[in-house]
Amino acid sequence: MWYATTMKEEHKRSALNRLKTVRGHLDGVIGMVEDERYCPDIMKQVSALQGSLEKVNRVLLQNHVETCVLDAVEAGRSEQVVDELMETLRYAPGVTGSDAAQHDHESHQKEHQHS
Repeated sequence: MWYATTMKEEHKRSALNRLKTVRGHLDGVIGMVEDERYCPDIMKQVSALQGSLEKVNRVLLQNHVETCVLDAVEAGRSEQVVDELMETLRYAPGVTGSDAAQHDHESHQKEHQHS
């Protein structure tokens, strides 16, 4: 596996700040469940947490493209880059849309059925 050994400082700082915010928010949501607050209010907060985590994934994906992918392309490993990037996008449905990951999975299954 190929990868850059360091993250860009701005992406690292952004990801860490967002994750620390999520950690605090998550503690608040846990408190809401413990206090048996109104379920739709809790669900709204869980949805907000999911959105925050998707933003972290976008930052990480941007870092990956700007470092690892760029380095691999420059080194002439473009086929390997495409394969890994497609795999990476499976972890970021908020970036690609959740239907895209499902469609990719279904297409992959159909290819193997016809082989």
